[in-house]
Order: sequence, then structure tokens, then C-alpha cells
Amino acid sequence: MKRPPNWLLIVLLSFIPLLMVLGNAVLIPGMPTMQSTMHVTKFQVSLLITLFSVPAGLVIPFAGFLSDRIGRKWVIVPSILLFGTGGVVAGFASWWLSHPYWVVLVGRVIQGIGAAGTAPIAMAFMGDLFQGNLRSKALGINEAGNAFGKVVSPIIGAAVALLAWFAVFFIFPVLCLPLAAAIWWMVPEASKKKTEQQSISSYLKSLGKIAQREGRWLSVAYLCGATALFTLFGVLFYLSDLLESKYNIDGIIKGLILAIPLLVLSTTSYITGVVIQKKKQRMKWFLVVGFAILATSVLCATWLATNAWMLIALMSVGAIGTGLVLPSLNMLITSAVDQTNRGSVTSFYGSVRFLGVAFGPPVFTWLLGVSTAAMFVTVASLAALCGLLAWLLIRPEANAQDQQAAQQGVRPMASRHKARS
Repeated sequence: MKRPPNWLLIVLLSFIPLLMVLGNAVLIPGMPTMQSTMHVTKFQVSLLITLFSVPAGLVIPFAGFLSDRIGRKWVIVPSILLFGTGGVVAGFASWWLSHPYWVVLVGRVIQGIGAAGTAPIAMAFMGDLFQGNLRSKALGINEAGNAFGKVVSPIIGAAVALLAWFAVFFIFPVLCLPLAAAIWWMVPEASKKKTEQQSISSYLKSLGKIAQREGRWLSVAYLCGATALFTLFGVLFYLSDLLESKYNIDGIIKGLILAIPLLVLSTTSYITGVVIQKKKQRMKWFLVVGFAILATSVLCATWLATNAWMLIALMSVGAIGTGLVLPSLNMLITSAVDQTNRGSVTSFYGSVRFLGVAFGPPVFTWLLGVSTAAMFVTVASLAALCGLLAWLLIRPEANAQDQQAAQQGVRPMASRHKARS
């Protein structure tokens, strides 16, 4: 089969993170209604996000391993279908049962397991299919697709909830079936080394070498990704509740308001992907500057967020920082190793991102119980710490030995060499 044009492959694969983002963000506008309708506490309704994201975070490394062994499509397509199945379970439980909460949680767990094989594997897939500057642009568009999913999710969620509070669960099967078919028939597997002949012990040994050589900077990169998503979803959850409980803003209007900072994030992510190209030193400084902007905006919210509009303005500034951080991380991590181990390395990254999303709403709820100031100061401190660690420990310089190691399946970031930064 003739390979489709690059733009079509990029668009199709970018729909995967968009779909994955819908899995959480589309629920946020309707969560206060879900809480009252199902007669549960604010903490219990936050578990609708947590019990989607935690299973995803735990299963993602296994999905990455399978994708390295049997191929990306053989993991992505069944995962998309499982993702849709979980939506069917949650939707019909909400529709038919008088007390649906626990069955809805089961549906969300099923969705989380399905989500494990979607966006992180799509990121590895892009790393397989594209090289050089085209890879950075593709990953920037991929992150923009992720961010755009966050933009439209509150609007879609609020609009669909006008039909019925549980109608949002049926969005997933409607979108999953055509996307799974398109990926299966239109996106080719990249030509690759015969990893199927590699024993599991050899495969795990190669991952151990990556951890030994790259573990320090990769662990920082993983922490940065988790923190960025933790902050984003925690603040969205807080703002959604604030708009409804304090300002009586609900429905599509609330969805449009929540979409403002997310649109800033989407736009910044796309521009960042275009600008960074293959320049790893630039990626590092985008990380540092991005977290500085995020930490400053969240810290300022402690004193300046006297009303919802000021908080939205500060969130939008913080979204610029997040839009600098995420595409830079994507490019650094997908380029760190070759195709043989890329699925696993990017999947661990996807795993910590999911865990960041999972713990955002409940931790923000707990911190808010202490005080609003405690919530903002804690999150700002965490963002500042990530920026500092990125500055100190991510060292993108490469040399000839790095290139030779890359041909053997490892592409060190030269953290073990003297840095020029």
C-alpha cells in the first residue's frame, strides 16, 4: 500500500491524544452536576478522573513494551476500542441504574486501561515515522492536538450535558470506532529492526542500560511532565467548581470560559513545536523558562486572583509556560533512544503524565481544605523545583560517542559528560 502523505499521518496520529484528553477533560464541566445527581461527595466525584488516570498510568509501561515487540498499530487500535467500550459501560450504567456511581467507576477503569495504549504509543509512532525537523513539527502538532482536545473538551462536555448529564460518556464510542478504523487502514507500521527476534531478557537489559546512562535526566523529564499535567488539571477542577458554586456560571458559558487558557496552551504548543526543531539546548531553556512562567503565575494567584476573571488571566499566562514545556519534553524523550526501545521510554513518560492528571483534582481538593493560599504556594513551589532541576540536570550536549551509542539503541543526552551549559 502506498504511504499516505505526511500531513495526513500527522493529523490521524494527533487525533489520538485529542481523544485521550477527552477522557478526562470532557467530564470537568459536568462534575458538580454528577456529584449532586449521584449523591456523592466532591472527593468521590474527583475519583472519576483519578480512577481513569491511575489504571492508565500503571498499564502504560506494559503497552509500551508490547508496542516495541509486536508493533504500534497492534496496541493502539485495540486500545482505542477498549477506551470506547468503557464509555459504553459508564453511559448505560448512568442511564439505567438508580445508583450508578460504582458501575460508572468500573467503566472509567476500563477506559483508563484502554487509554494506556493510545497517546503515549502515538508519540512513539511519530518518532518512528518522522525524522529531524519534521519530527519536532509532528510532535509539536501532536501536543497541540492534546492541548486542542483540552480546549474543546469543556465546550463539548457542557453542550452534550444539556441533553443529559450522562450523555458525555457516549461521546467516546462515537469517536473511537472511526478513528480505530482510520489508524488501522491508513497508517503504516514503520520499517524497523527485527525486535521480535530479541529475547525478553535482552530487551530488558537494553532498557537497563538506558536507565543507567540516561536515568538522571529522564527522571527529571518525567517529573516535569507529571507536574505540568498535575497543575493543569488541578487548576481546571478548582476553577470549574468555583465558577459554578460562587458565580453561578454553568453550561456552555462555563465551557467557553474554561477553554480560554486551554486555547492559549494549544497555540503555544504548536508554535513551540515549530520553533525548537532539533536544537536540544533550546528545548532545555524552553523547559526552564516555561516552568518559571508557570510558577510565577500560580504564585501570583495567591494574592491577585480576587475574582474568576483574574484567575483565568493568570491561568492563561501559566498556559504559555506549559505550552513551552510539553513539546520540548516530547522531543527530548522521543529522541533519547532508537526505535527498538522508544515505545517503552515514551510510555513511562506517558505513565507519569497520567498519574499527574490523576492526582491533580484530589490533591487540589485536599490543599484547598487547608487554604487557597496553601494550594497555590505548594503548586508554585513544585513548578519552580522542576524548573531548577531541568536547569541543573538536563544537559543536551551531544558528541561523537553519543552518536555511536545511538546506533546501538541508546542516545545519551551527555549528562555523563561535562556540560557547556
